[in-house]
Amino acid sequence: MNVDVAKASSIIPPWAVRVIIGRNPAWTLARIAILILAVWVTFSYVITPPIRVTGISMQPTFFDGQINFLNRLAYLRRPPERGDIVGIGGFNTSGHTTMLLKRIVALPGETIEFRFGKLYVDGKRIEEPYVKTRCDWGMAPERLAADEYYVVGDNREMAQRDHVQGRAQRKQIVGKVVFGGRT
Repeated sequence: MNVDVAKASSIIPPWAVRVIIGRNPAWTLARIAILILAVWVTFSYVITPPIRVTGISMQPTFFDGQINFLNRLAYLRRPPERGDIVGIGGFNTSGHTTMLLKRIVALPGETIEFRFGKLYVDGKRIEEPYVKTRCDWGMAPERLAADEYYVVGDNREMAQRDHVQGRAQRKQIVGKVVFGGRT
């Protein structure tokens, strides 16, 4: 027996070595490699890297500085739905591309309008329990194209001109929020 191994054995109890390394070090290394690969695949192709919310347009659902992730595979088998909170990529603000966190309020082919702060889709009022503040927005009816969604933040107390909102093509929707905020 090597002197260093004997010394280490006397410092670390055998049960601790078994817990940390396992009974078969080769299998332990293989499990670690598989775990690292699984995490890499998950964060490269399934879940986005952490996204920090910047601004107040999604309050009270999400707050400035809050961190979240997007599931890139959420819409692989089904289309986005009204009420989903999604990441919209490809918006150009101040000379650089950003990702916006917004809620889908109208679907392709629908007509959307705001009357006295209330949302109407195809002429019918849509209840929005996530809008907690007073809103006085107004917008004439707009019909969405076959691949467009209308997205907007939950903080409708902001002036409409200060709020980034509007049409988003399906290809701009990066994914659905993994951890929903407050509703």
